Amino acid sequence: MKSFEFLSQKRQAKPRNCGITMVLDKGLGLQTAQSLMEISGDYVDYLKFGWGTSIVHDREIVKAKVEMYKSFDITPYTGGTLFELAHMQDKLDEFFAEARNLGFPAIEISDGSTSISHEEKINCIKLAKSEGFEVLSEVGKKDPNLDKELTLDERIQYMQEELDAGSSLVIVEAREGGKNIGIFDGAGKAKEDEIDYILDNFDGSKILWEAPNKDQQVFFILKLGNTVNLGNVSTDDITSLETLRLGLRGDTLGKI
Repeated sequence: MKSFEFLSQKRQAKPRNCGITMVLDKGLGLQTAQSLMEISGDYVDYLKFGWGTSIVHDREIVKAKVEMYKSFDITPYTGGTLFELAHMQDKLDEFFAEARNLGFPAIEISDGSTSISHEEKINCIKLAKSEGFEVLSEVGKKDPNLDKELTLDERIQYMQEELDAGSSLVIVEAREGGKNIGIFDGAGKAKEDEIDYILDNFDGSKILWEAPNKDQQVFFILKLGNTVNLGNVSTDDITSLETLRLGLRGDTLGKI
């Protein structure tokens, strides 16, 4: 039981199909991660092992962290850059086998750092699904100049085709910094007209909006409600985001 629970709004219990929070693990130690989940695990739905961090840490520690996260009803998954590296080296079979042996139930498929044709990306989503993984796919480029070459209509088309191919959620790229990429301008401010256009043409419940910064999280919660799906949340901001969702901070108090 939570303290002062009588003052709090209620949120859908896990497993949630809305109000999803995806947290970015940039290399926490096992004990630190477990301690964090003991106090904040109720508010985390997906946990991404960022980029290629899984490669540089001891295999048994990675495996133990995966199992620990799953014990809190959290879906841990590999970052998209790791998939892109395996694809670039033509080692997808080995990649899938290692992800399975480490206990990952899900993987991210992206083409943000490398050049993969959209047709090939779709095939990879279908392949990962056939291998028994849940797939989260990401649309957008990490290089701002390349990302700007994608029109809104192209993004929406790719998002829909990836959803149709088997992705459970489609991630809108914003990187860890959330500035000058995708739906955010150089100052990190949301491009509301573009977001509205996406929502007019795609099922918003299937979008995981990368929103690493507090102002971005506030924007989405005020605009779309506390059931909006948000990702790339820092491990330091899990509790902060949940209090925003519940209207326990000045930014959202009395507004949701």
